[in-house]
Amino acid sequence: MSETLPEYDEQLDTRGLFCPEPIMMLHNKVAELKPGQVLQVVATDPATTRDVPKFCQFLNHDLVAQTAVGDELYYYVRVCD
Repeated sequence: MSETLPEYDEQLDTRGLFCPEPIMMLHNKVAELKPGQVLQVVATDPATTRDVPKFCQFLNHDLVAQTAVGDELYYYVRVCD
């Protein structure tokens, strides 16, 4: 990864899982974090390119960055109040 990506407090590895599991796991993990913390989500399900941004928008969390490396997708979600 050549671009500078945000630092993160926790990581959620959903590689190999398919919709709806990555989003269900994201929902549970975000509930464990404090406002302001950043969660790195690693996924391989292409549906997450649609689902993670919609999750953040719907629940008012900040999607601060996303990138792909090969077939792995990385999302950085800042937990909001």
